[in-house]
Amino acid sequence: MLCHLYLRKGVVYIPTLGKVDKGYYRGIEPVAVVPLSNAEAIRHALLNTVARGNPPTSRLAPGQSYSPITLKYAGVKNWQTFERGTAYWSIKEDSGIFRIIAHRKAEQGWEEDEAQSQLFPAGTPVDEVIDQMISILQAGPQREGAE
Repeated sequence: MLCHLYLRKGVVYIPTLGKVDKGYYRGIEPVAVVPLSNAEAIRHALLNTVARGNPPTSRLAPGQSYSPITLKYAGVKNWQTFERGTAYWSIKEDSGIFRIIAHRKAEQGWEEDEAQSQLFPAGTPVDEVIDQMISILQAGPQREGAE
């Protein structure tokens, strides 16, 4: 299971990630849009997103261009605008082991920030992972451009 979270201008965006192929995902509906100030709504949105998992999603049709679904909810026209001032994390679960993966802006796109990422022991309940993710979100911007 993989889920992405974006924090931009005090709003948390959590798209459902549909699995297209092995290792390839794209954002699909539903997308949770929650004010950072509402920890309980973030918790609920994350629980629902994790429970949904990564439903199978078809490839785009030949010639069809991809526009990240999150742009529509953020009210911006392109990914470069969305990225500006955005902080980005992933929650990944593999064989019962959760990881919160922090990302930082790189020369082209995003890269994992191992120093800010967290690995949880096997058997850690999802509620504990989500509580930690909410703490991270509400701790404030930790990286350049996260405001």
